[in-house]
Amino acid sequence: MRPILTLRHYSHDLIAHSHDHAQLVFGLSGALDFEVEGRGSQVVQQSFVVVPAGAHHGCGSPHGSRCLVLDVPSDDWVGQCLGDHADASRRLLDDSVRLPLDAGQSQLVSWLAGSPVDDPVIAQQGAVLLLASLNGVRRETLGGRRLPYAALNAHIDQNAAYPLQVADLARVAGLSSARLHARFIAECGQTPMAYIRSRRLHQAVALLRESDLPIGEIAHQVGYSSQSAFAAAVLREFGATPGKLRHQR
Repeated sequence: MRPILTLRHYSHDLIAHSHDHAQLVFGLSGALDFEVEGRGSQVVQQSFVVVPAGAHHGCGSPHGSRCLVLDVPSDDWVGQCLGDHADASRRLLDDSVRLPLDAGQSQLVSWLAGSPVDDPVIAQQGAVLLLASLNGVRRETLGGRRLPYAALNAHIDQNAAYPLQVADLARVAGLSSARLHARFIAECGQTPMAYIRSRRLHQAVALLRESDLPIGEIAHQVGYSSQSAFAAAVLREFGATPGKLRHQR
């Protein structure tokens, strides 16, 4: 049986996979670049990201990051252990999202990180308490309608080879550029331009691994006129060169 709570150190090595259980990743130190189903964010101290069961996700930290990870055992476990909180916890675990922690939640995460989480009793009770404390955080922190990520992603993908500005995405979302920028910071923890860059580069990695197109052609398809600039951007984002990623098919 896998541990419920673990302390993990992340490096520039890219991790990309999926699993059949939901997961919460809480930032303790450093910054962890995270992408879940094409939506980019960054996990830092006093924030966490939700990875729903079955969601493909990738992460890496160029300068190192330390996180507390809660691997939810199963939906049955949620029902048995969370009681009246179970439905709210299930709603939280169903959507890939990055959220901030308030002062009390941050203290709880720090306390658990300093506790012997390899003790099954502490891990079980700590995970239950942590999940219960997060009930309602999604509605309270984000509220209202979220950004139209499907439309934004489609626009980025369709125009990946061309210059894109914040104003382009603002028109798709029906917001001013300033308002879009603020919403991206609140919901994703990154700027719209960082989101565009990350999505383009993830699209490039998919092409590197799934096609035989020359690297220069892939660079052009995701908006880089220079193959060297593309290679540098990929190295910064994933900690590996395009050639190395191609060989990791």
